Amino acid sequence: MSAELARPSWADKLPTRVTKTVYGLAIASLVSQVGIIVSGGAVRLTKSGLGCSEWPNCMPGTMTPVPEMGIHGLIEFGNRLLTFVLLAIAIAFLVSIWRMRATHRTLFVLGWVLLLGIPFQGVIGGITVWSRLNPWVVSLHFLLSMTLVMLAMLLVNRTAREYKQLRAPVQDRTIQQVAWVAWFAAILAIIFGTIVTGTGPHAGDATAPRHMFDPLLVTRMHTAPVYLLVLATVILLVLAAKRQAGAQFTRALYWLVAIILVQAAIGYIQHFIGLPIGLVILHMLGSGLLGIAATNVWDKAVLLPKSPSIEN
Repeated sequence: MSAELARPSWADKLPTRVTKTVYGLAIASLVSQVGIIVSGGAVRLTKSGLGCSEWPNCMPGTMTPVPEMGIHGLIEFGNRLLTFVLLAIAIAFLVSIWRMRATHRTLFVLGWVLLLGIPFQGVIGGITVWSRLNPWVVSLHFLLSMTLVMLAMLLVNRTAREYKQLRAPVQDRTIQQVAWVAWFAAILAIIFGTIVTGTGPHAGDATAPRHMFDPLLVTRMHTAPVYLLVLATVILLVLAAKRQAGAQFTRALYWLVAIILVQAAIGYIQHFIGLPIGLVILHMLGSGLLGIAATNVWDKAVLLPKSPSIEN
């Protein structure tokens, strides 16, 4: 056999198990997905939603902003550039697990879904510009981003379980059922939150259309599933203590409780003092963290394989 034939290919140098690099790329995917939600919020809150008036060009004849577009063009274009960061991380993750695609099929599928979801984010972002920031399209763009955040959380859990050699939490049917309720309530709160946003004053541009709903009514719609989420979380805390659900699940619950409390405080304060930009962007970040925490609890209660052991 010639030396050229014996020479290992690039794929032979890739890991066959979850390493620190693989785990780190999963975390990077999660952080970047949350980051683009926050940057998208900054675009809207600074009235830069139409800073680039075209898509995929920034403006007719150019892909990049020109000085005449001012700071709004730079902010919108900067948000668009983040898409390439997400793509680079998603591709790097898939490359890192290439030799594990048969043995770690869940990781491979999640990695592909995240990669394919990023161009869809860009396309819906383009439709948002074409529709002149129609609030329904803006909501769809946000909800797709939130879906990718939740999937990235699953990716982090799956890689962490092997890299850190975590045992599966004890499974309990009642805990699983209540975790489904908590996760569904969190999703409803996030969805209704986009309707509140579409009714509020921060449209992204002075000319953008808004929902003509009663602001107080849609705010109450938004808070209704939050009360259900709080109730389900309290029940989960009681069940976790009584049935020794394990440290992993309990920690996940504590994070969910903390995020609910902070998010609720920010939501109420911003509502009563007129939706200042600083609190609104924090509330958007909190929405991403709520999606992460609720998915983490749901994942640890429902999706991980059964095990008769409680982890240390």
